[in-house]
Amino acid sequence: VASVAVKVGAEVKQGDLMLTIEAMKMETGIHAERDAVVKAVHVSPGAQIDAKDLLVELE
Repeated sequence: VASVAVKVGAEVKQGDLMLTIEAMKMETGIHAERDAVVKAVHVSPGAQIDAKDLLVELE
């Protein structure tokens, strides 16, 4: 995880950037798929993640 752009309780709109991940020197943004409120953030910058890891919970 390169950066985390949201905090618990934050309102996000569809398309808002929530996280940036880095793989093989390429950065990829993770965007909100719908309007929601951030319920939990399970990662922090520098964390190593796998394909099926839960990163952010929305409600």
